[in-house]
Amino acid sequence: MTRTNFFRAHSREGSLIVALLIMTLIFSAINPIYFSFGNMQDIVDQTTIIGLMALGTTVVIISAGIDLSLGSSLALVGVIVAQLLVAGLNPILCIILGLLCGFLFGMFNGILVTRFKLQPFIATLGAMSLFRGVAYILTKGLPVMNMPPDFRYLVDGEIGDVIRISVFIFFAYALFIHVLLKNTRFGNYIYAIGGNEESARLSGVKVGFNKIMIYSVGMLGTALAAIVLIGKLGTGEPSAGQGYELNAIAAAAIGGTSMAGGRGSAIGTVLGTILFAGLKVGLIVVGVETFWQYIATGVVIVVAAYTEVIQSKFSGTRKT
Repeated sequence: MTRTNFFRAHSREGSLIVALLIMTLIFSAINPIYFSFGNMQDIVDQTTIIGLMALGTTVVIISAGIDLSLGSSLALVGVIVAQLLVAGLNPILCIILGLLCGFLFGMFNGILVTRFKLQPFIATLGAMSLFRGVAYILTKGLPVMNMPPDFRYLVDGEIGDVIRISVFIFFAYALFIHVLLKNTRFGNYIYAIGGNEESARLSGVKVGFNKIMIYSVGMLGTALAAIVLIGKLGTGEPSAGQGYELNAIAAAAIGGTSMAGGRGSAIGTVLGTILFAGLKVGLIVVGVETFWQYIATGVVIVVAAYTEVIQSKFSGTRKT
């Protein structure tokens, strides 16, 4: 790949880096505390939960799907793992079982979409209510308290008072998704299904099976987020994660994942999530009132989505 082609292929990531730098300069000029080490730690720390969910849903969106059950799945996995921990199970075993639950919840969504022929929006909307209801039933609406300290350190402990283990978990999952999308046959299938499902089927791709796996693998990010969240909070909340699915989808969209499918990357989603978290923290630091924060966030999402449209048109024009 020539240098020109490299920059053209990564133009979205480049524009996100520029946007991050500009945002940092603006907020730092208004309030220098924004660029302090502690505030940068807060931004990275806040990136982990939504970032893990966004990386998982990036896989689903690239395949031209959508998953609205992320927030409810996060709550359900969280209370299940919390109850297992309180019951005295080994923390490592609890983490493995939590990931398995996430994989199975994603598989359930994938089966609804493929076997029952439901639209992803409707299927995952139903699953959203179902998973939330189960979380409340399991806990009777009460939080699960008293997470073991060794578990909390395992998933969110500080290393040298500088960085949290959860940040390493986030970047490790990002690396996993990057390799999955760019260096595996399954990753090629994800892009092919999102680009043109019928063409992928005619090319011999087992679309139904791969879609189920796409939703299953995508939900692993939410399961990891749930495990990290109960480590941060020290409780498993059945009400946790409300609205998180929209933030995760927004972060993926800001990162350049096309809502029409067929385009997106783990690197873009990581940058999009950092930009999303940096914006929210920045608005708080400079003293913007809460309701204006919603407006500013919405404008950024719309601008990011329109930038994707412009870049797609510009790319298509140059090819012709």
